[in-house]
Amino acid sequence: MPFVVRWSGERDALMPMVVRKGGRGIGYADERSFDRDGEGVLWTRVPSQPGKGTPEFGKVHTLRQRLCMAELRCQICGGPADRSPSGVLWLIDADPSELRPGDERTAHPPVCRPCAIRSTTACPHLRPAFTALRVRAFLPYGVTGALYAPARPMPVTVNAGQFRLGDPHLPWVRATQLLLTLTDFTVIDPDDPAA
Repeated sequence: MPFVVRWSGERDALMPMVVRKGGRGIGYADERSFDRDGEGVLWTRVPSQPGKGTPEFGKVHTLRQRLCMAELRCQICGGPADRSPSGVLWLIDADPSELRPGDERTAHPPVCRPCAIRSTTACPHLRPAFTALRVRAFLPYGVTGALYAPARPMPVTVNAGQFRLGDPHLPWVRATQLLLTLTDFTVIDPDDPAA
């Protein structure tokens, strides 16, 4: 079972949203230090209870996705992603002709080699088309999430999408996934043990 998949027993915590003092964005009424990252982005609170209920394929657990991206963990097993002198192993659900060298954005964490081999035949998103990459350089891009606006009695969702770090809307976003830009990579053959 993929490490980043969400389980039916892991429901969003019902968190009352508030406008922060001075109208500086949104927050939780009982906000805690772990609710925000180092950039000050507010993250969706979801309990971590892998294995509780049934897997909800296509839904990603917010915290586990962030951990895999930030710590270069495999999105399938949660262990270290495969690294070589050529870079970190990533599987992208796109044709090589669709990739944007220097600016390929992804919310999908890297993988280890054994999981990469298994997932290319088991994952419905990867079966039709995927590209294996060795990524030498990447940068945080931003987040996906919900954009809120002030309202009474509490802020309301007005949009959802991707928000770049530094975006003036970011204080009004409740994030769900971390996005990275893959800036330097090479397309590889995943079946080549030397790649």
